[in-house]
Amino acid sequence: MARSTARPVVTLRSTAGTGVTYVTRKNRQNDADRLVLRKYDPVVGKHVAFREER
Repeated sequence: MARSTARPVVTLRSTAGTGVTYVTRKNRQNDADRLVLRKYDPVVGKHVAFREER
């Protein structure tokens, strides 16, 4: 079975500039614009904003 295009895989990159990334899925119907989540950045050692890159 093919995967739906409504929940694509997106890459979240740290806004702290460390190069750390997370991979997740998002619902395009509910979140049409870029996703921003606060997640842990192990290089900085604290939680920072991670922004979706395309």
